[in-house]
Formats: sequence, structure tokens, C-alpha cells
Amino acid sequence: MLSERQKKILRAVVDEYIVNAEPVGSRTVSKREDMGFSAATIRNEMADLEEMGFLEQPHTSAGRIPSQSGYRYYVDHLMVPERLKRSDLLAIRRLFTSQMDALEQTIQQTVSILSRITNYTSIMLGPELYDNKLKHLQVIPLNDRLAVAILVTDTGHVDQRQITVPEGVSLSSIEQTVNLLNTKLSGVPLYRLKRTVYKELFEELSRHVENYEYLLAMIDQMLASELESRVFTSGTTHILNQPEFKDVEKVKSLMELLEETETVTRLFTTRDTGVQIKIGYENHLEAVSHCSIVSASFLLDGRSLGTIGVLGPTRMDYQKVVSLLDVLTRDFSKHLRDLYK
Repeated sequence: MLSERQKKILRAVVDEYIVNAEPVGSRTVSKREDMGFSAATIRNEMADLEEMGFLEQPHTSAGRIPSQSGYRYYVDHLMVPERLKRSDLLAIRRLFTSQMDALEQTIQQTVSILSRITNYTSIMLGPELYDNKLKHLQVIPLNDRLAVAILVTDTGHVDQRQITVPEGVSLSSIEQTVNLLNTKLSGVPLYRLKRTVYKELFEELSRHVENYEYLLAMIDQMLASELESRVFTSGTTHILNQPEFKDVEKVKSLMELLEETETVTRLFTTRDTGVQIKIGYENHLEAVSHCSIVSASFLLDGRSLGTIGVLGPTRMDYQKVVSLLDVLTRDFSKHLRDLYK
């Protein structure tokens, strides 16, 4: 348990570090109008907070910075949602009162506005991305080189697209492959389809189907766009503006991760209500071990239809992001109700 004084000092250190990205010294904290403690007292308390694991000292002569445990305590116990600027609220209100041509356009505008206001990377999993499961696939040949692939989900959503038939692949091979996919993939969530094909069906395809390697390329066409078209990202390069990400290798691994649709889906998916915050290693991936992910579900008739979230450094302005997501998910949920009533 932290004393009230320790809580006040920890909150001050986190607030200062979020703004300036520089280690915070006791003198800096003591100069805050709301503090009322001497620099010596604050220095002693900061040493105790470091010993308890809430603060870290990057260099012997430097001030302290929050540890991931410090951020966790801050968001769980000390953070107060920020009152949003009138201009930001108006931008959000305009978004949902304007007549968009399609839901997809609304989603794209939503992630764009969230990224612009926060200056972090924003990601949205489109409606039912992770709830939808495959019901069946069908491939209808048009000629020797073209076919139409039809994907039907358990919720009745039908998606069709024209695909290229690899040279040398027979209609019987396609039929055999589609039958195998329907047998093995029915009931599998959309975001897991490609992984299931490559991890569980690769060997079976290689044993039983001619030219299976060419058929895998065709399967990619059938499955990829249904998933990728429903993951919307904005502000990917904003992470480059953060001083924590001057390390080229760190940025490279993060950029590569953001291109992996399945990984992004897994990181941002949440079925819990309210805003969820995962800090650093709580994300269970090295590439985002120095990042925080703040996400929230949007609902229709009490059912989660998707997720919107923000990826940024652990030194994130949590108060602002949480307030924004709270407003956005509430307004987007209302927009869905109006759209589907």
C-alpha cells in the first residue's frame, strides 16, 4: 500500500514524464503548485518508490522514470480521465452526425481522427471481425484462369471476389481443395483461417492434392482480403515521433508486427466492457514490450461488434486516450444502432 504522499509523488512523476520524456528529479516535482513537500522529502519518497518497483533510475545521476509497474498503478488507482478539448469533441460529433456513404467510410474517418488527436497509432477491428466464423466456401470457375470465390459466415455475411486460377491447376484439384477446406475450416473464426490452413492443412494438401503449392497461393487470395479489409489503421508512422523509438531495430520490429493482421487482431481484441489497458510486457510480445495498448469494444444491442484502440509508448497520455475512447465507442455504438435499426 502506498501512502497518500507517495501516491501524489508517483502521479506527479508519471505526469511530468508523459509530457517531457525526460527523467524527473525531486526538485522538478517540488516546484509543482499542488505538491507542498520539500525536495528532500520527495527525494526520499522517490527512493522508496524505486525500491518498491514503481520508479526506475536510468542513470545514477539522473532523476526517475516510471516503471511498467508504476504505470499500471497509475492507470488503476491515480489516473483521472481528462476533460476533452471542445475542438476534439466537435470533431467526433461531426463524424457521427455527417451522412457517410458506407460503414467502412465511417470506420476510416474514426481511426483517422483518433490518430490525429492522440498523435499515436490507432487501429480498429471492423464489425464482427473476430466473432464471424466460416460457414462454407465455394469456388465457381469462369474460365481456365478465372473463378469467383464465395465466402459465407455463420452470421450470414456473404463475400465474393474474383480470383486467379494458377496455371496447371485443374478444376478437380480446386474442387478437392474446397471440399477439404470446408471440412476442416467450418466454424473457425475468420482471423484464424490463414494460420489454420498453413499450420494444420499444409501437410494434408501436399499429400492429396496436385500442385498444392499453387493452390496455396489461390487460397491466400480467397482468405486474405476478407480479413485485411476489416482491419483499419491510421498514423502508423506516429510512433517515429516518440523519443523512445529512435532505435531503428525497435521500430523495424514494431512496423513488421503492424503488418501482421492476425497478430494485430489478437493484440487488440477485447470482449470485456469498458476501456482496457495493456502496458508493456502485458502484451506478451517483445515487439510491443515498450508500448501500451488501450482499447475498447463498440456494441450493438449489448453485443461486442468490434474494437477500437490506440498503440503508443508506455509513456502514453492515458488520461486523454481513455477519455477519447470512452466518447468514441459510445458514439460509434449509437451510430451502429441508427444504421441498423
